[in-house]
Amino acid sequence: MKTSALILMLASYITVTAVTIYFFIMVLKTPHKPDEGEEPIPEVKSFDVT
Repeated sequence: MKTSALILMLASYITVTAVTIYFFIMVLKTPHKPDEGEEPIPEVKSFDVT
């Protein structure tokens, strides 16, 4: 394999992997949107032991 072909292949692999990781992280960071009729889950800031 020629050097230019190897460089192009590695560049495309790195680009596709980086875009995939970026969008995967964006999906993980997106908060859950409750479905219609579903009660939203309140955020718990501290434990209530009463």
